[in-house]
Parts: sequence; C-alpha cells; structure tokens
Amino acid sequence: MAVDFDLGPAADRMAGLLEAVPRDRLTAPTPCARYALGDLIEHVGGLSLAFTAAATKADPAPGTPQGPAGNAAALGDDWRTRIPVQLATLADAWRDPAAWEGTTRAGGVELPAAVAARVTLNELIVHGWDIARASGQPFDCGEPELRACLEFVSQFAPGPGGRPAPEGLFAPAVDVPADAPLLDRVIGLTGRDPAWTAA
Repeated sequence: MAVDFDLGPAADRMAGLLEAVPRDRLTAPTPCARYALGDLIEHVGGLSLAFTAAATKADPAPGTPQGPAGNAAALGDDWRTRIPVQLATLADAWRDPAAWEGTTRAGGVELPAAVAARVTLNELIVHGWDIARASGQPFDCGEPELRACLEFVSQFAPGPGGRPAPEGLFAPAVDVPADAPLLDRVIGLTGRDPAWTAA
C-alpha cells in the first residue's frame, strides 16, 4: 500500500516545540482541558510509542500507555531528549509502506492501519497546537497536513454525515466560521477554541 503522507514534518515540529517549552510552564493549563502542559507532554511521549507499535504491528513495550495517558509525574527528567527521539522513530516507522497495510491496534482498539496513520497525524497536529498555545510559542503547519486532519475530524462533525467520535477522542465541536483559516477549522472540530491563549 502507498504511503499517503510523511509524518516527519509533524514529528519534527512537535520535537521543536517540546525542546522550547520553558521549565516553569509544566503546570500551565492547555487548550486540552483535562491536561496541564506537563501531563500533555507525557501523553505525547506515550502516543509516540503506541503509534510506533501500531505502524510496526508489534506489541507495545511493557508499560506503554494504551489509553489517554497524561501524567506529568511519569514524565522523567530526560523527556526533552527522549521524546524527540521517539517522535523521529515514529515518523520513520510510518514511512514503510507495510505500516499502512491491513489492520493494527492503537489504544487497545483494532482499526485499519491507514486510519491509525491519520489518527497519528491528527494527534501530532492538534497536540502540537495545544503545546504551542500553552507555552507561548508560534504554531504553523502545511496545508496538506491540515487538509488530511480536516478530512479526519470532519467525520465526527455535528450535522448530516457526522457520527459520534469515539469516547474521549474530542470534546464537542466549537463553532468556527466556514471561511475561517484551515487550522482554526480543524481546531474547532476537535472541541477547542481557536482563540484560546495562555493566561
């Protein structure tokens, strides 16, 4: 099966954001209401391992989070170097056409591998935006990435053709004008206010 997109840019962007998080911001709130910034960073570390395992069709390593982990107490002192390496490994794993074939498991759920790749991209883009906003950093990404995310999250939009998102995946959508920037439309559909800023 063909590789539809490269996760490298999103993984590199996330790594850069993590490396620039100020040390005193880990307890700061984020647009993802259930997570403080340190919790969200730990969640990103966990999802990088889980979705690498999804790409390789391997059993996750012992202790790898299988659900919406997010606990800053489990972050460890090496997260600024460890998680970027995990993100690079994640992107590389999804460059193998075999990663996109058949079915796989992520978060304890079986799903088509190509869908798992789209979930991975969406997690990197949306949580990248969360981390950027919470830490006062700029965030920008390419239109092809955003188009892929919009196609994915639009499946769960309210109204005709929409279907409920899996439990815990997104908060209820926030209304965003139809002519809003593409990033704002993606963010709104995931239940976040595009105007959110750190206090």
